[in-house]
Amino acid sequence: MAGNVINLSKARKARDKAAKQTQAAHNRAGFGRTKGEKAHGISLAEKVKRVLDDAKRDRDPK
Repeated sequence: MAGNVINLSKARKARDKAAKQTQAAHNRAGFGRTKGEKAHGISLAEKVKRVLDDAKRDRDPK
């Protein structure tokens, strides 16, 4: 009947710490890029957009 006794304060702090670590990893991925990596990502996105726009077919107006 004794089961596992947990301290709710410690459980809350552990949950918050895990959430902060997840957010920090996300921030490192987004803001931890060099200028060259950012420029490469932008140029790659522009190239993909250009290729998709070139592949579109124009409809014949009747």
